[in-house]
Amino acid sequence: MRIGFGPFVLDLDARQLLRGDCAVHLTPKAFDLLAVLVLERPRAVSKQLLQERLWPGAFVVEANLSNLVAEIRRALDDRGRSPKWVRTAHGFGYAFSREAVTLAGAASGGSGRPVCWLSWGRQRFPLSVGEHVIGRDAHVEVRLDAATVSRRHARVVVTADGAMIEDAGSKNGTWRGGDRIAHPVRLADGDAIRLGSLLLTFHMHARSVSTQTQSP
Repeated sequence: MRIGFGPFVLDLDARQLLRGDCAVHLTPKAFDLLAVLVLERPRAVSKQLLQERLWPGAFVVEANLSNLVAEIRRALDDRGRSPKWVRTAHGFGYAFSREAVTLAGAASGGSGRPVCWLSWGRQRFPLSVGEHVIGRDAHVEVRLDAATVSRRHARVVVTADGAMIEDAGSKNGTWRGGDRIAHPVRLADGDAIRLGSLLLTFHMHARSVSTQTQSP
């Protein structure tokens, strides 16, 4: 998936931020943060949620997050007192504050093969890099037409490092295995996911499983 905003293109598959034909350097964590903010636009994302997505299961000081935001702003030439691209929601978190569009065409450098998918009975829902909303709404990426599923029930975010799922304020809850999801959780190949009364299974290609060590 490639997302354009202003003079920039965020290539999620190639994990690159481009300005024209030139790559703009970002550390891996800063790239992940920018990807989350762009995919969640225009919604402001809380600091707690961002920390859980970037450092799942680890305790990190809040300064780590603010340092990544500063790095992103430098990369985007967003250095004024009123930042153009990344807005601070004071006392809460951060938001991507400008328009962005998903660009047509194949992503660079990839085979086009989805890195993971959800299965429900005989149905299979491919999940490429990016955000995928699950629910009853006709316009979501993974549509499940069942009365116990909310219109926008849950959200799966896929990056080059793996996939995470979070509940989207559903009425009947989202479960991984026997645990109800209250915060974003990382998915593993074979995980059972229940939305309302429906049971799905998450699958991941072996080539996409990251063995990198998470670090603050």
